[in-house]
Amino acid sequence: MTRLMLSVTILFAIAANHHVAAEVQTESIEYSDGDVSLRGFLAWDDASDQRRPGILVVHEWWGLNDYARGRAKQLAEMGYVAFALDMYGKGKVTEHPKQAGEWATMIRKNADAWRARARAGLKILKQQEQVDPNRLAAIGYCFGGSTVLHLAFGGDDLRGVVSFHGSLPVPTADETARTKSRLLVCHGAADRFIPTEQIGKFQQALDAGGVDWQMVYYAGAKHSFTNPGADAKNIDGIGYNKKADLRSWGHMQAFFDEIFAE
Repeated sequence: MTRLMLSVTILFAIAANHHVAAEVQTESIEYSDGDVSLRGFLAWDDASDQRRPGILVVHEWWGLNDYARGRAKQLAEMGYVAFALDMYGKGKVTEHPKQAGEWATMIRKNADAWRARARAGLKILKQQEQVDPNRLAAIGYCFGGSTVLHLAFGGDDLRGVVSFHGSLPVPTADETARTKSRLLVCHGAADRFIPTEQIGKFQQALDAGGVDWQMVYYAGAKHSFTNPGADAKNIDGIGYNKKADLRSWGHMQAFFDEIFAE
């Protein structure tokens, strides 16, 4: 009896140590879009070897920085596999608005190439052995928000996309007809960067195309309201809003619970 109890105790100790050892793992992944070399960031929790939903993370116009990588880690802590892609090449980042604007403009000027660059990252996410390729979503911030919307309008197999303070591209009738994803748009009510007229056209196009969408406004929230480093940029019209940040993350979680329950 004593030996049996000792064996059970040892087994529990081994299990407990294994649980403690489980943690978020990260990996830098080199990949490409045509002849452009890219460097993305993968995050997952090794507590389970089961396939799970994969989330694509698209950075702000600053590039794939610590903020975007931090969001990928947060998603991994929630049990998802997250891949923060690189839209600019070789993982380059900047702190200068002029440079960021130039990089983002180069991507935006060709919608097909824009989608192709994002799809290169989505392909990497699908290839991960921890990911269930039938349960995918994408989230994006500012420039990244419009990027994930473009993926949705391109007909990519994403259960849902979430735009945080992103610009709102107005889809064509053909694009809404191709859209399979459900959309969640998290928008600052005090965001002066997106004209009211633009928002109206965006919503009208979605309704006309029968797209499943929802849009949440956060009182007092400016552009970049989810980024704690926004205030340090000293750019008029952007700023961090902790309440809106936490609320929008909670809305994203509820959205994921909905789309991945099916």
